[in-house]
Amino acid sequence: MRLITRRTFSTGLTALGASVALTGRASAQSQASFTIPEGVTHGGPTTITRVPTEQPLVAMTFDDGPHERLTPQLLDMLSARNIRATFYLIGRRVNLYPQLARRIAEDGHEIGNHTWNHPRLTGLGNSSLLRELDRTTVAIHEATGRPPVTMRPPYGALSNRQRALIYEARHFPTVLWSVDPEDWRRPGSSVVANRIVGRSHPGAVILAHDIVAPTVRAMPAALDGLIARGYRFVTVSELMGWPRWQSRNLQLSMLTGSQT
Repeated sequence: MRLITRRTFSTGLTALGASVALTGRASAQSQASFTIPEGVTHGGPTTITRVPTEQPLVAMTFDDGPHERLTPQLLDMLSARNIRATFYLIGRRVNLYPQLARRIAEDGHEIGNHTWNHPRLTGLGNSSLLRELDRTTVAIHEATGRPPVTMRPPYGALSNRQRALIYEARHFPTVLWSVDPEDWRRPGSSVVANRIVGRSHPGAVILAHDIVAPTVRAMPAALDGLIARGYRFVTVSELMGWPRWQSRNLQLSMLTGSQT
């Protein structure tokens, strides 16, 4: 089975001048054992938008949380259906609501890096770009005990050069999406649900936002509609053929040195 398409295809604390690297089974050195199977040249612009497969698998993803009121509602909906999703969390919100980040992980969902402040990354230099990712990785690790292994840029905006830098420096593939219901425009819950169900396909990465109330209200119809069509839900890592996030022995090790 082909696993990845290509479209355009650890962690720093500036005040300390430090960087954080993955250690253990998922270290920077051993991360190669979990490489992206196709469409990626090491150091090239690496972007995942969908995973070609004949199996009825989709990855439901939620951006911009955690939200103190809406995220728990969504987690209850997912739990009732035994669905695992992927949450791309903003670092400063993880710091505000670490207990919610912890619950997301404990409920079996994957957490990805969605930067610290949700900036448009194309306007940042290398150090600022990595700092946005690194502060978020530390926050996620502190809340859940494990760092993320993928990232999603705010607005989907990231240059090819930046994608290559992130892949080389932090071993994060850039995860975008193939189904966008444009829920951030707030077209209404029924429209969001219909777009998700109608536009999904095997291997889809579905974008949604758990900080938008109509989106969360749309989820029962969207999820049940996909289930009725025979779709099964997996995390982004599982869709790519990687081990489940919770099953990997991921740790962080502080290493002194400056960032580029």
